[in-house]
Amino acid sequence: MHISARADYAVRAMVTAASYPDGPVKAAKLAEDQDIPLSFLHGILLDLRRAGLMFSQRGGGGGYALARPAGEISVGDILRTLQGSLSTVRGMPSQQVAYEGVAAGLPELWRSIEAAIAEVVDRATLTDVLVGQRSPVDLPPPPS
Repeated sequence: MHISARADYAVRAMVTAASYPDGPVKAAKLAEDQDIPLSFLHGILLDLRRAGLMFSQRGGGGGYALARPAGEISVGDILRTLQGSLSTVRGMPSQQVAYEGVAAGLPELWRSIEAAIAEVVDRATLTDVLVGQRSPVDLPPPPS
């Protein structure tokens, strides 16, 4: 899995917006709070608006806010909006990879890895991130 700068910035901006429950937050404030280049953030906010994850309000009290409660927006929703697939193999979604011969079983492994990633990011909501939960999934400890 590769998390692009755009996806990282999007998650950080949305978590920041979620931390302001009293109303819309100016893009400049989101950028300042997370040290995100404002010109870059504007394009990200547009993508999030188009996906129905955020809304914008014009005017003096305007800005950006979550379109749904923070507990209903998963990190997976945001990552898919900005990146498409959660993981890729040589730049292609794992569902498009095919091999022949002895490597024919690898695409199933790649899809299993993507499913495991999806399980984690789809369970992790913005609320989870705000309250500092490290992992919304009970994962076994790594082998020693």
